[in-house]
Amino acid sequence: MKKKVIPAIIIIALILVIGAIYAGQIVYQHYSYSTERADLGSYFDITGDTDVAIILGNERIEERARLLDGHYYMDFDSVQKYLNRRFYYGEADNTLFYTTATSIITTEIGSTSWNNLQGESEDVGYVIARTEGDKLYVALDYVKKYTNFSYEGFTEPNHMQLTTSWEDEQVATINKNTQLRLRGGVKSEILEDLAKGDTVVILEELENWTKVKTADSYIGYVENKRLSDTTTKSPIPVEDYVEEEYTTLNRGHKINLGFHNIGGVAGNDTFSSVVSGAKSLNVISPTWFKLNSDGGDIVSIGSSSYVKAAHDKGLEVWALVDNFTGTGDFTTSEFLSHYSSRLNAIDQLMAYAIDLGVDGINLDFETIASESGQDYIEFVRELSIFCRANNLVYSIDDYVPMHFNDHYDLKEQGIVADYVIIMGYDEHYAGSAEAGSVASLSYVENGLINTTAKVDPSKVINAVPFYTRIWHTSNGALSSEAVSMQTAKDYIANHSINMTWDAEAGQNYGEFSSSDGTLNQIWMEDATSIGQKIDSMRAQNIAGIAEWSLGMETSDVWDVIAAYIEG
Repeated sequence: MKKKVIPAIIIIALILVIGAIYAGQIVYQHYSYSTERADLGSYFDITGDTDVAIILGNERIEERARLLDGHYYMDFDSVQKYLNRRFYYGEADNTLFYTTATSIITTEIGSTSWNNLQGESEDVGYVIARTEGDKLYVALDYVKKYTNFSYEGFTEPNHMQLTTSWEDEQVATINKNTQLRLRGGVKSEILEDLAKGDTVVILEELENWTKVKTADSYIGYVENKRLSDTTTKSPIPVEDYVEEEYTTLNRGHKINLGFHNIGGVAGNDTFSSVVSGAKSLNVISPTWFKLNSDGGDIVSIGSSSYVKAAHDKGLEVWALVDNFTGTGDFTTSEFLSHYSSRLNAIDQLMAYAIDLGVDGINLDFETIASESGQDYIEFVRELSIFCRANNLVYSIDDYVPMHFNDHYDLKEQGIVADYVIIMGYDEHYAGSAEAGSVASLSYVENGLINTTAKVDPSKVINAVPFYTRIWHTSNGALSSEAVSMQTAKDYIANHSINMTWDAEAGQNYGEFSSSDGTLNQIWMEDATSIGQKIDSMRAQNIAGIAEWSLGMETSDVWDVIAAYIEG
């Protein structure tokens, strides 16, 4: 019997031992640290020898850099997006531009040299901007000449740390040799080894693991027990480039600017009549200068005697230049796309301004295509340099800001110009699909709110309409005509229209049907509606008011405007 029991006990013991070993292996495998290392090329999504992953701050972004001939490059769109929006790619000129408050710096694509407006130049020893496929790439060392940021490149595999802000951050010290892992957990692949004493940036704390960034910009996870001496660190900002100050010719008082719509040279003779009843007017803007060719030729109908008469009345003259009344065969987009054309126009404008003795330039370029937006803003910058150098007040006319005209870049205008004038009218215009107010109160209020969110209110002027529209709907067809305030009043009286207050529009509204069934409608612009708009302007504490256009108003409007200017 004993002989039979002993083998059974041995078998059971062996089974228990084997089971214990197996269980131990399972426990070990579950709790032991994986030694598998991550594929770092895949981790950084490296696609080739020149491909470079970008860590911006504490986050890897989808855009890529390039390592070419030992220098780091970013594509032009990324440079604008993350580093400096003021770089401009003049594709028609095959040139990269950078414009400051006092100079225009240019470099031909593929060149190692730059030149500036003052005739200075430098060979930097590397290609500044180059095309690879359908993209333009700009050397980061060149971008740093005009931008505050830092970068550090790493190889094997290629990745780069890009730093554009220097907020306080939480850091900790590695207290024992350990590994940075791809994910939290002992079974996750190893990204790199960390040594005792290494410092890491804390990104996110979990229950047992912490997401960190290492000194060479790997982002992964470390066990909490391996972190000590957590503290706050204040990075030292990089200030390699100090941006030039855009000085402003702010008049220090409320602006009251009247646009003087002059059709031809003879229109200058109407100066006395259009300002005779005006009260508190301190600036007049005659429509004198007209873009007239792709090459930037400017036609002038200006008059020095007009300027003298204005000055005698205490008025400054900010002469207007537009892109829609010239008679030449040209397109604004073609003009804007060439540096030589832009400079030609600017040179002529400065010559006219100095010869006539005007006090400022008012830029009124309209219907700019979105694809020409950057060309236009470059022209805006370039013109600012010459206005500043010649002590000319520089103002720019803009539509009420909406998404479709974002490319007019009010923020940049607010930096380089002295005043930004919002044309707070044409909410409904000749081509509108429906009848409505030329400038309802909500339209003006939203325009002011959206503008002052981007431009210092001390630079913002709101232009109000001295006109309204009479609308006619007949057999489903809509038409209208723009008329002066007095003509509108006469129309209302002649047709015995009953006007009622439209609180939403901030105007009196009336309508009647003609004998042929035509529906006639009018939203009246008058002293009352202008007063409503001025209340909104006061609320936003902006720089002043402008009016389109002198001669279309009734005299009582000036009392409302004078109370605003002088109050």
